[in-house]
Amino acid sequence: MTTAALFILLFGCMLIGMPIALALGLSSITTILFFSSDSLASIALKLFEALSEHYTLLAIPFFILSSAFLSTGGVAKRIIRFALSLVGHIRGGLAMASVMACMIFAAVSGSSPATVAAIGSIVIVGMVRAGYPESFAAGVITNAGTLGILIPPSIVMLVYAAATEVSAARMFMAGFIPGLMMGGILMLAIYIAARIKKLPAMPWMGFGEVLAAGSSAFGGLMLIIIVLGSIYGGVASPTEAAAVSAVYAFLVSIFGYRDVGPLKEVAWRNQGEGVASAVLRNCARSIQAIPRCLNDPDVRKIILDASKVSIMLLFIIANAMLFAHVLTTERIPHHLAELIIGWGLSPWMFLIVVNLLLLMAGNFMEPSAILLIMAPILFPIAVKLGIDPIHLGIIMVVNMEIGMLTPPVGLNLFVTAGITGNSIGWVIRACLPWLMLLLIFLIIITYIPQVSLFLPEFLDKLHGYQ
Repeated sequence: MTTAALFILLFGCMLIGMPIALALGLSSITTILFFSSDSLASIALKLFEALSEHYTLLAIPFFILSSAFLSTGGVAKRIIRFALSLVGHIRGGLAMASVMACMIFAAVSGSSPATVAAIGSIVIVGMVRAGYPESFAAGVITNAGTLGILIPPSIVMLVYAAATEVSAARMFMAGFIPGLMMGGILMLAIYIAARIKKLPAMPWMGFGEVLAAGSSAFGGLMLIIIVLGSIYGGVASPTEAAAVSAVYAFLVSIFGYRDVGPLKEVAWRNQGEGVASAVLRNCARSIQAIPRCLNDPDVRKIILDASKVSIMLLFIIANAMLFAHVLTTERIPHHLAELIIGWGLSPWMFLIVVNLLLLMAGNFMEPSAILLIMAPILFPIAVKLGIDPIHLGIIMVVNMEIGMLTPPVGLNLFVTAGITGNSIGWVIRACLPWLMLLLIFLIIITYIPQVSLFLPEFLDKLHGYQ
């Protein structure tokens, strides 16, 4: 009775158009008041505990702030130039460079819509001018942007880690190889399509351009080394690395590249100069400018926008944690686990059910909310069936990638529609051929666990030998 009331209230609220955070909170509070023995005080206590006891969740606002500075600054342009210098001379190289740029930007932003917005706003127009069909360009970028939540650091992985209490660092490790594999699959498909459609290739610019572009993009690329290197090396936790990334992104955007803030009108004497040397040369003057930068309208707008996104996401998480609390106290996951195990489902059959549930949920809900609702239900069942929790997490993240591309709530679809000025229906048609690749990739990730588990297990062995 309690289970039925909880889910009927949730879906009823969503059907009348209530925001997902309010739907989660209202259904949970109503269930506690009328169908549960929990006290009203437990509601306030759980809402407080949801965000105060999960130390990992502190990383989310830091990564959002870091992404906001990098998306607004010129990091995306420099990463695209670097990717073009590497693969632009191959047939279809501009599209392949766009995928590579999405992979690199994903490793500094942790957000899928931010990746599509930052890279797509530059390269879609560029591909059309170079002779690529607009639908081809839009489809490639919309799908490649989903790598923002698979390649670490990932905000969605942090949410899964908080919901299931698995290691966020191990989740990041597990997403690295699948992210590279997905990017490689997209680039291979682009190359085949480019040969068939006879898409253009850019001239080879030489190793000098590779070095110059790499030096220009060094500020953004260093963030990948700082964040992932500190986490994998055991120097910092994901939350500590996220805090460092926010400070670093602020310094690089304002004092390194000077694309935002009061110093943006000041050009470098040598445009090809590496960011690191430029920052050192101007360090004293930059430190004196910090108070003025914090009061700059551009900087204040970036911080305000990042704060709005963080508050929205954390409000969803808090209400979803309250929903998960009701599930746990009423032992709903436990009863469902016993029911499903009683059916005699094998692990591979259970994973089919998981994928179908998540693909359906991805059509209607935001990824963080799906994870916080579904993870407490699926996690105990997967453990009883012998499925690795990290493997389950990567399966859920890949499903969330596909959810970014399916209407009516596919966030990447709306971002691309805004960039191109076309309708959502047009963007959906452009994405369909590439979406098939994601579905094939989902099957690979689901039934070949070592794709996800190889790197975490390998690093565990290295630490064991030490």
